[in-house]
Amino acid sequence: MPAVTDGRGVAIVGGGPAGMALALALHRQGIASEVFDARERGAAKNDKRILALSHGSRQTLEWLGAWHHIPHTPIDDIHVSHQGGLGRTRIGAAEEGVPALGYVLDAGALAAALDDALAKTSIAVHNRTTITPDNKPNAALVVWAEGAVDELAGIRTRDYGQHAVICTATPQAPHRNMAWERFTPQGPVAALPYGEELAIVLTCAAGESTRVATLPDAEFLALLQGRFGPRVSFTAVTARHVYPLGLRYREHAVGEREVWIGNAAQTLHPVAGQGFNLALRDVFELARTLAEADDPGASEVLARYAAARRTDRRGTIGFTDTLVRIFSNENPVIHHARGAGLLAMDLLPPLRSFIARRMLFGARGW
Repeated sequence: MPAVTDGRGVAIVGGGPAGMALALALHRQGIASEVFDARERGAAKNDKRILALSHGSRQTLEWLGAWHHIPHTPIDDIHVSHQGGLGRTRIGAAEEGVPALGYVLDAGALAAALDDALAKTSIAVHNRTTITPDNKPNAALVVWAEGAVDELAGIRTRDYGQHAVICTATPQAPHRNMAWERFTPQGPVAALPYGEELAIVLTCAAGESTRVATLPDAEFLALLQGRFGPRVSFTAVTARHVYPLGLRYREHAVGEREVWIGNAAQTLHPVAGQGFNLALRDVFELARTLAEADDPGASEVLARYAAARRTDRRGTIGFTDTLVRIFSNENPVIHHARGAGLLAMDLLPPLRSFIARRMLFGARGW
């Protein structure tokens, strides 16, 4: 394989899960790459977030040789409802012909499995190495795979005025691998099966998040129960962490011999859990496109990649943004309309399947 620094390979900036996944995907396609990360080796293993990955993401991680080393809890069914009105729906893995709709796991465990797979290859990883637009490696293509969307022209943003309060909670009865998504005027509440516990993502107004996160356990449980409703009873809760929520994305994720993937290309609201799933679909398509190219940074090659990703990327960004704005709204007209929408999904299996497969596989689910 050619060396990256002779101007013919791929330089990946960021040693987090997206960057490591891309390095492994390129390796499988016989494409030389090197990873440059500003942190110590293994820093991503300390990520305390809990992720929900789709069945399509599982397939990608299996292809990369990392999946079977990641402890995970399957999601067999998803129950979707909204507070204060009729209308709900339930999506099942059996109905979609997949072993599970998704899998809940530690972000740190995912990073560890990818790092272990990377260590078994000849891919060079340069740690404690900061790369900026002014000191890029001499590579045919530079892929920015780490960090938030930067402040450049072509950046679209939306401030939802919300923060996520994250924790785990103990259910009174076994969750039976059910996930719940509950939409309320204050924002969505998700409860995901996580071992014997439930991983909680409670959305609240940005100005309220610190107060909510620091409530005594009994008071937080009461607030959570009030927002969630009676379908699940919670008996205990762990310490809470707060994350700001918003939408930021590059309108064009391809430049001159540059590509942006993962959080470097877009950061999404966690509703429907699409962020890292979208990043893995970027990884898979980029590796597939470059496998057919003599010059991985050629403009026509990157144009093919951008065209292949356009529908899924725009659709996923629009889908999550629309969910937040429609389902976090007290307007009575919208309230009744979203109830009717949930009822329609419940009564029309083809519509329900369309939404489910979109979440499972992205645009290729169509």
